[in-house]
Amino acid sequence: MNDLDALRELEAEVPALTEDARAAGRDRLAGAMAKEGRRTGLLRALVPPAFLPQAVVPSRRLVLRAGFATMATAAVAGTVVLGDGGDGGDTGSGAPRMTTLSAAQVLHRAADRTRADGASLPVPRDDQYFYTEEFVTRTFSKGGRRTTSTNRIWLSVDGSRPSRYVYGKRVVDEPPLTKHQVRWPPTEYAELKKLPADPDGLLAALGHGKGDGPAFMDLCLLLRGPAAMPPGLQAAAFEALAKLPGIVLDEDELDALGRHGIGVSHPGMSFGPVFERGTCAYLGMRLDGVKGGRPVGREVKGGEKYVEVRGRVKSGVVDEIGQRPR
Repeated sequence: MNDLDALRELEAEVPALTEDARAAGRDRLAGAMAKEGRRTGLLRALVPPAFLPQAVVPSRRLVLRAGFATMATAAVAGTVVLGDGGDGGDTGSGAPRMTTLSAAQVLHRAADRTRADGASLPVPRDDQYFYTEEFVTRTFSKGGRRTTSTNRIWLSVDGSRPSRYVYGKRVVDEPPLTKHQVRWPPTEYAELKKLPADPDGLLAALGHGKGDGPAFMDLCLLLRGPAAMPPGLQAAAFEALAKLPGIVLDEDELDALGRHGIGVSHPGMSFGPVFERGTCAYLGMRLDGVKGGRPVGREVKGGEKYVEVRGRVKSGVVDEIGQRPR
């Protein structure tokens, strides 16, 4: 049997691709050919240190999987099979119902989930602080060495007070923003309220038309900001991500707490959100980085490559630095 015969037999067991699947496959192929690593230097200049890895490098996880078998069975369209946990997922035979979701569908489910949960989010006062606690795991590519740490962040709601970032035992105090300083995407609640809570309006407000790699970057940085966002803004960010061409699913990602999830990524970007399988609840961010490297053009040379996942453990609004929400 030659390779073509084997491929035909394999494809016989796979349902025919829909037009949407074929279009998504073409988008995925085009995305894989996109240029890597955009705006790293600008990103470092504009974003507070707690929101960035030590070094951001272009992702090496290409969207094209090796071999004909992967193309035939996995999802040329970038889909993943999930248990449908919406109503218990029981088919009557004791087995959970299974559904195939694309990256866009996962993001829309995440938007629905956060929109339903958003009613309980507090509205902070300007003199308060956003508190975020996240558990961080870093796995080095050489030898599989793994480290863990906890980040705690107290971020001034209106930027007029000092903020504090605690990375394990290291403490970084950031002075108040001056009238000449601007964070983009913003973290001040009053500025966040100015952003549209609809995906098209949000993309336009961030300075992107139909969207591309830089739009993916800005939306992920927005999601890395305060958890207590104005109503509908986080949902709009997920829906805006769903509109970007080239987004793909990364199956069976692990969040920082070891929970199995699915990630969404964009070719050329070194980070992306991770969601819980089944519920599509937002778990945190996964990113690729380099420790001890030096930037050369669009890449970081030398150093030790790692994969880092940050899972949000607790968030809320407090009155002063050092306090934690109940």
